[in-house]
Amino acid sequence: MLGGRSPSPDHPIAIGPAEKKVVVTLGGVTLAESGRALLLKEASLPPVYYLPRDDVAMGALERSATSTHCPYKGDASYFSARDGSARDVAWSYEDPFDAVDAIKDHLAFYPDRVDAITVT
Repeated sequence: MLGGRSPSPDHPIAIGPAEKKVVVTLGGVTLAESGRALLLKEASLPPVYYLPRDDVAMGALERSATSTHCPYKGDASYFSARDGSARDVAWSYEDPFDAVDAIKDHLAFYPDRVDAITVT
C-alpha cells in the first residue's frame, strides 16, 4: 500500500532476517515456530520478531475487533487466543505501507501476553 510516513534518520526502520529460530508459546501450546522470522527495528522501540503466517498455528488464534494505525506501517489487525485465555496476543499488517512491505503475511506477538518468545 502506498502512503504513510517514510522511515528517516529521525525515525529509522530496518527489517531483516532474524537468522535464529523463534518459538512463541501460550498455555503450554506452541503458537508459532519459525526459522524464517524477520526482525524489525524501529527508532527507539524494542525490536520485534515478525513470523510468517505459514509458521503460526492460525487455528489457535481468532481475529479480534481491535485495530490500530501506525503512520509508518499502516493498519494493524489483532488476534486473540481462540480458547479465550489471552486477548490480542498478536498483530499483523495485512496491507502494510510500501516501506515495510516485507512484514506482509507475518504476525508479531506481545511478549507480555504470551508465556514466552524464545529465540535460539
